[in-house]
Amino acid sequence: MVYTAVSILLPFAFASVTIAIPESSRFSVIPNTFPDISACAAQPSVFSCENTTVIQNTCCSPTPGGLVLQTQFWSTWTGLEKKGQKLPKGSWTIHGLWPDNCDGSFEQYCDLSRQFDPTPSPAILPDGTVVPPHTGPGVDTFIKNFGREDLLDFMNKYWINQGAPNVDFWGHEFSKHATCTSTFDVACYGPSYRKHQDVVNFFDAVIRAFHQYPTFDMLASFGIIPSNKTSYTLDKFQSAIKTQIGAIPFFGCSHNGTVLSEVWYFSHVFGTEQFGTYKTLDSTTTSSCSTTLPIWYYERTATSEREVRN
Repeated sequence: MVYTAVSILLPFAFASVTIAIPESSRFSVIPNTFPDISACAAQPSVFSCENTTVIQNTCCSPTPGGLVLQTQFWSTWTGLEKKGQKLPKGSWTIHGLWPDNCDGSFEQYCDLSRQFDPTPSPAILPDGTVVPPHTGPGVDTFIKNFGREDLLDFMNKYWINQGAPNVDFWGHEFSKHATCTSTFDVACYGPSYRKHQDVVNFFDAVIRAFHQYPTFDMLASFGIIPSNKTSYTLDKFQSAIKTQIGAIPFFGCSHNGTVLSEVWYFSHVFGTEQFGTYKTLDSTTTSSCSTTLPIWYYERTATSEREVRN
């Protein structure tokens, strides 16, 4: 860690002392991570996937991946509880922010020069391209280099991996998805671009989108809470969320469609993924949850979650 020496004059004394202040704690040294999108003022603004002409400046609107999915998990354990990797009590966890194409198809690992995933999935793309595993520093080091301990703290509370360290998951999500989102292209950050600025900017954007959809609270407000004794129906889950956001998200279930495990919120975006307005849409993907059988929204193992505060 880098430190700066600061001299302070002590009152009622003819002396001063020198103390060391970590650079990361000095607001003035924390670099900005936003892109340079000033040129977008000269471009027509539309919701992604709703443009009638080609987007000329792809830094201004996500394209072709303009169908944006904010995705979340409901897990009941992590497998790394003994290492302190636990789930946030009273909240779903972040999966990611995905740039599906407007027709529902999607690209992945679009820029291998920004490949930070230690275990790529898939390891070979449909066109035969091999995605090499990342063997360098984890993306958490990029966050620290920007002095963003606040961001890292939030991610360790709400962006939780299962069976592997959180940082591996974060690297996977950036490499597989953000590199296919035009508004996070390195070129969008202008001549003052600092290495890994786009990575930190993406993580901030994911968290901003996650805040728009407080799944646990929206369901709980309709009396839908995790239970090992009471099951629910898909229709009840869908109705509860639609009442709050005006659209039906994708609900994902395991165990033959009977155990709730994930939710995807579909949107078009006015402006950039980073800062734009999200217009939530009905899911274009059919739910994997049963429409006839009871669905279980299980309680978490007590030792697998912890109290958290933003």
